[in-house]
Amino acid sequence: MSGINQAAQGASGSAGAGFFARERTIAGPNFNRWLVPTAALAIHLCIGMAYGFSVFWLPMSQQIADAPASCSNLGLLQALTTTSCNWSVAQVTYVFGIFIAMLGVSAAIWGAWLEHAGPRKAGCIAALCWGGGLIVGGIGVMQHQLWLVYLGCGVLGGIGQGLGYITPVSTLIKWFPDRRGMATGFAIMGYGGGAMVGAPLAVVLMKHYAAEAAPGWP
Repeated sequence: MSGINQAAQGASGSAGAGFFARERTIAGPNFNRWLVPTAALAIHLCIGMAYGFSVFWLPMSQQIADAPASCSNLGLLQALTTTSCNWSVAQVTYVFGIFIAMLGVSAAIWGAWLEHAGPRKAGCIAALCWGGGLIVGGIGVMQHQLWLVYLGCGVLGGIGQGLGYITPVSTLIKWFPDRRGMATGFAIMGYGGGAMVGAPLAVVLMKHYAAEAAPGWP
């Protein structure tokens, strides 16, 4: 009887919890665990586009068509706020280094919190940071403010990368204790495949949104 009462209490607690609560991620008895790698693969395909950002570097360094000659030796500090000079390819590629560094930092800082908060909450925050960071970075390109690109794509996007990377991996390991290597491989495959899908798509979209008087990459 005590076991039945405890189960009933657990069910009622789960029903009363919010949608993002860890208690709401408890699956039913007939749940197919192979749906979890599918979701993890989709998440990692989204954040894996970070490795396809190289298609943006050259166009971003040619945004201002008639840049003055004085911009040829522009340093990084000047490039952060200039609106009249093109950025160099080296300066824009720092974005990649920033969000990869933030990936590791955020995963280390919030890894323990993820286990307590659950995958729904962590995954939602990852989506907001990654998607929101790309929006902020896009605004930075439109306004030609390199510091805003660093903040958006680099810092915010990097936090989304970190949470978005460890959330599926942590969940997969719990669902596949008998096949941990295979489960982790699913997620990593998606992370690597994100660039394979996203980079060609980005090129197509840049051409689609390009106009005679405006480039398509912002």
